[in-house]
Amino acid sequence: MASEFYAGVMSGTSLDGVDALVADFGQGAIRVLGFATRPFAPGLRRDLAALQASGPDEIALAARAANALADLYAQAIADAAAAAGVALREIVAAGVHGQTIRHRPDEGWTLQLNAPARVVERCGVAVVADFRSRDVAAGGQGAPLVPAFHAAAFGGALHRAVVNVGGIANLTDLPPGGTVRGFDTGPGNLLVDLWHARHRGGAFDAEGAWAASGRVDAGLLAALLAEPFFALRPPRSTGRDLFNAGWLDARLAGRHLPDVDVQATLLELTARSIAQAIEDHCPAATEVLACGGGARNAALLARLSTLLAPRPVRTTAAAGIAPGQVEALAFAWLARETLAGRPGNLPAVTGAAGPRVLGAVYPA
Repeated sequence: MASEFYAGVMSGTSLDGVDALVADFGQGAIRVLGFATRPFAPGLRRDLAALQASGPDEIALAARAANALADLYAQAIADAAAAAGVALREIVAAGVHGQTIRHRPDEGWTLQLNAPARVVERCGVAVVADFRSRDVAAGGQGAPLVPAFHAAAFGGALHRAVVNVGGIANLTDLPPGGTVRGFDTGPGNLLVDLWHARHRGGAFDAEGAWAASGRVDAGLLAALLAEPFFALRPPRSTGRDLFNAGWLDARLAGRHLPDVDVQATLLELTARSIAQAIEDHCPAATEVLACGGGARNAALLARLSTLLAPRPVRTTAAAGIAPGQVEALAFAWLARETLAGRPGNLPAVTGAAGPRVLGAVYPA
């Protein structure tokens, strides 16, 4: 079979940077050929964080940030192509998700900051973008979209649950021969990263070491878990619109806890909300695969292993895909589905009225 090269680009709710890869879908298997990552410059990260809420001159700020993102996306695609040994002209298309700055499916809209035409001009590769809008227009949540790819990559004879721990964590249930389901479970890395940056500096708590040195505060944990989102039945999705610094500070008001104990409690919140979602919605799963940035958090994986025992908790590397590459690979796959005219959403996951071909195509 001939090679079929696609690129995938993802920048998630953790606001840490851009992941890009080039994959070959033409050899009867999914093969990642090259991967690259580019961090956000501090100014861009600051602007993207500011755009999570209304502020002065936000239209101009968003336009400038979109252009900066597009340049970074194009550079990352070129880096990934070089790492793969693939010429840019050989890439059929790049799936470029964009940066979510607002997500309000309850009001019928979601906004991913992007400048796809500029990406095409900068790297000469056709781009598929704006994946979520069609699902939202069909009455869906527009998220999560990766469960369809999880089914293609990880489905099979085993009953697996796949947990993607980005800024927000989402879960995919993959029963053999059954209906694929998925939904957002709540905060993944978002709150632990926020608290670490506020009190220790740096973008994240490496391997969860700081959290592991603290003690979980039962009162704070109960207050965090009392958030009504956790009791919603799927389909459900969330983001920084809900889980943000203001949300956390409101629940910390009047509590005088050591910073390290707050960090330990936030990690426990992520672990408990994921584990409870699995117990409530896919209790028959016999194996859990983790991906996303949170799969590098040893303390989180250890806690999930305890909460979900006797199920083994492994990263997706055990199934052949590096955990840090799954989301970018998913959008390469979704771009391929778009160009083939195949639906990329799963109505059982998003709640849309039916299957829909996702995305807008910007030819090279």
